[in-house]
Amino acid sequence: MEVFEIKQELDKYHNRFRQLEEVLKLPQKADEISDCENAMLQADFWQDQKTAQKTINRMNELKKQVESFQALAILLQQCTEDFNSIKEVFDQEMEELFLEDYQMLQNNFAVLEIQILLAQPYDHYDCLLEIHPGAGGTESQDWAEMLFRLYSRFANRHDYKFNVLDYQEGDTAGIKSVTVLISGDYAYGYLKGERGVHRLVRISPFDSSGRRHTSFASVEVFPKFNDDITIEINQADLLIETHRASGAGGQHVNKTDSAVRITHLPSGIVATCQSERSQLSNKEQALNILKSRLYQKNLEEQEAKVASFKGDQKAIEWGSQIRSYVFCPYTLVKDNRTNYEESNVDKVMDGEIDEFIYQYLKTQSRF
Repeated sequence: MEVFEIKQELDKYHNRFRQLEEVLKLPQKADEISDCENAMLQADFWQDQKTAQKTINRMNELKKQVESFQALAILLQQCTEDFNSIKEVFDQEMEELFLEDYQMLQNNFAVLEIQILLAQPYDHYDCLLEIHPGAGGTESQDWAEMLFRLYSRFANRHDYKFNVLDYQEGDTAGIKSVTVLISGDYAYGYLKGERGVHRLVRISPFDSSGRRHTSFASVEVFPKFNDDITIEINQADLLIETHRASGAGGQHVNKTDSAVRITHLPSGIVATCQSERSQLSNKEQALNILKSRLYQKNLEEQEAKVASFKGDQKAIEWGSQIRSYVFCPYTLVKDNRTNYEESNVDKVMDGEIDEFIYQYLKTQSRF
């Protein structure tokens, strides 16, 4: 980069730094850290271990953000001083050191921005992800399976656990529906923006005439709640059914009725699990899924701000998609919410969707 260009970029980073400082609200964070530290000094701190662990986790999260910001401030100041020195007296070695620091500045900004973008309630939770094909039979069912593969590759790239809880095979190819549990730090925060309708345009491998087809599938994402929430479920309101597992994750139990489907009669919410060998384990997992869905439903009813968990419920059809994947007549993946696009569709289908996620998260932020 030319000196003038670098100066412009540094000016932009100074502006972004001031925005970050405003968003972080450092004085409030310092007060909250102090409150956490005082709470940890109390004699009865560990009497409620669940609350104690939440306090420790919150304090560590706050300290991480503050320390990252302070390190960024030092690095920005260093880059500015180095640039001014180079501008006055050119030195090859100093320029190389400056470029190294400048690259570190770019990386550290991105890391801190992600920390802030993933600071919403429940972002740090594991997530439950469901994929359902739209109308179109085999075409859309095959597309649903392609998305299933995409998210499994994404999980693998991030070292997340990818546990198939329920998998219903398609009649000819693909899947009728699938529910997976994706476990890891900030799994829900990263994937919450994937919720919506995904559209595929391609030459169909199932059409002997080689015609172009458009297919749709919906992705639902919500946080996986565990014992940190309390919700009462009347057993009389539950319809519990068992059946033989099938498809991915269920082959080893096909001879027994190990799969469990639980319907919450008042709400109509259904939760299924067939991933475990034991019917009891599947029932426990299905109850956890049901618990998460019921809790989310209550939140949506009580707090408008949590309505974003599920987003607008749209038909799985033309005009409602959040993202389009075009394989023919050209190759392009475009997010309709952010206008971010990527021409390498193979890369995206292999789970490299991080930039799509980052661009979406930025639309939810103040900077």
